Amino acid sequence: MAYISENYRPSKKSREILERAWLHIQSVPYHVTSRWLFYRLLQDGFYKKKGEYKNAYIPLISRARHNYFEGWRPDTLVDDSRDSIKRTGGFTSVADWVEDYSSGGFTCSLDHFYRQPNYIELWFEAEAMVRQFTYYTDNINLRPFSGMPSIAYKYSIAEDLGIKAKTYKKDIVILYFGDYDPAGMMIQDISVEDIRTWCRADFEVVRCGLNEGDAERYSIPENFEKPGEYQWEALTDQAAGEIINTAVNKYIDTSIIDQVNREGWHAAKAFNDYVAGFADYYEEYSQG
Repeated sequence: MAYISENYRPSKKSREILERAWLHIQSVPYHVTSRWLFYRLLQDGFYKKKGEYKNAYIPLISRARHNYFEGWRPDTLVDDSRDSIKRTGGFTSVADWVEDYSSGGFTCSLDHFYRQPNYIELWFEAEAMVRQFTYYTDNINLRPFSGMPSIAYKYSIAEDLGIKAKTYKKDIVILYFGDYDPAGMMIQDISVEDIRTWCRADFEVVRCGLNEGDAERYSIPENFEKPGEYQWEALTDQAAGEIINTAVNKYIDTSIIDQVNREGWHAAKAFNDYVAGFADYYEEYSQG
């Protein structure tokens, strides 16, 4: 690979950038993308020009990752569109399975939406920030769009919302998060229009951000490739968390989630106590 070198020694300036980048990576409890990290460095003043993302930043970060420079690794940054799909695994024998199940550890998951006033989903344009939305929410379906979603993906959402309406018999509210630029608005408008056309249930869409005034409110830097436009990835983690939590808390009663979690824990404890003797039972059953 062109980026691998046994004698890799970044310059003093490059070291400063890598050290600041590493601090940003360590500041959040989830993996981040290279674009998210570039925005942090852009705000820090290390980069200023449009072309520096591809011509300076990407080569520097790539070399550090390829050469395992001071803690950097190939998987330090993530690309959500390239995650592996793993389908192997299982127990080595029936005895191992019996031992594992006898040790308990089972959970009882209850769906809080049966008790909520509305059924809520989060839709967001920036698929690369899926870990961020996963971190700041719980027990809510997330629909990353990755730009303009495909026809098949939009149709699957429409079909699923119809099932949700029939299952919960509640009003559906979609909390939408996207870029504040012409493309971002178009993605939302076209996607929602198509999904409404195919959906057997009505639903409300609330755009939670980015909206007019958010750039000033949260000190969001302009898109380094398209001045005057603003992307969700340019938000600091604190600002993104604030927008997400504020939106969700308007529609979700967290005390209901706490209640169903307590009920589930109590039921799971009873079941784990019950299966604790399964190993002895299976031994007698096998010999009978």
